[in-house]
Amino acid sequence: MWRKLRRSQAVRTLLGRGMASYLRFVWRSSRVVMEPANLHELADQQLPMILTFWHGQHFLTPFLVKPHHRAKVMISRSRDADVNAIAAEALGIGTVRGSGAQGRNFHEKGGLNATMEMIRNLQEGCNVAMTADVPKISRVVGLGVVTIAKHAGRPIYPVAIATSNRILAKSWDKAAIHLPFGRAAVVAGDGVRVPADADAETLEAARREVQRQLEEITARAEALVGRPSAGSRAGSAEDGAGSSAGGVHTGSLNA
Repeated sequence: MWRKLRRSQAVRTLLGRGMASYLRFVWRSSRVVMEPANLHELADQQLPMILTFWHGQHFLTPFLVKPHHRAKVMISRSRDADVNAIAAEALGIGTVRGSGAQGRNFHEKGGLNATMEMIRNLQEGCNVAMTADVPKISRVVGLGVVTIAKHAGRPIYPVAIATSNRILAKSWDKAAIHLPFGRAAVVAGDGVRVPADADAETLEAARREVQRQLEEITARAEALVGRPSAGSRAGSAEDGAGSSAGGVHTGSLNA
């Protein structure tokens, strides 16, 4: 039945707008804490920036954007993703359609065009947002976000959002379905800057630093809403090693 329904643009539009209304209700009914507390004031000094987060943990990120911010988010071209794109646009966020898929599927899924468009938007002063992990490889940062940072010359800021009331979907990314009337925590990382002349080794060091910061702030966000951390991904110590190697610099919202 869903296969037939999802072909209908009217159905996808209804679902997307309904999702936007529901997420707005969840956000407004939640008690939100941010770290750092003056997150928006500090972020204004770093614009435009690349906001990045884990797959499945992104549904409330549109509410971090203030009215004076210009922002676009990368969303895949799939029919199911149309609902997410419609919801984002209903919440005032522009969309760039393409996938972070790797290998031969990169071109087929619009990855190259989407990457170029993200870089162009940053150069024109528009903030961009994207998941750090590529489809089907949950909680492992891909090279896409650091490659965009290299060519656009703009900082990456990882962000994690957790809520005390949620249901985890049985999907590959364990997507969080947020529920209203609870606590919500927003935690930002220190940021990562990638030099324009970054070679493969430097890009890998930047990727590992984004990985480290996302793992760290995700655990902190979960702790702030009263949920014990399940522990970071195996091997994260190695991923975090040498975070300033190869010319990669951690940024700072306080910079």
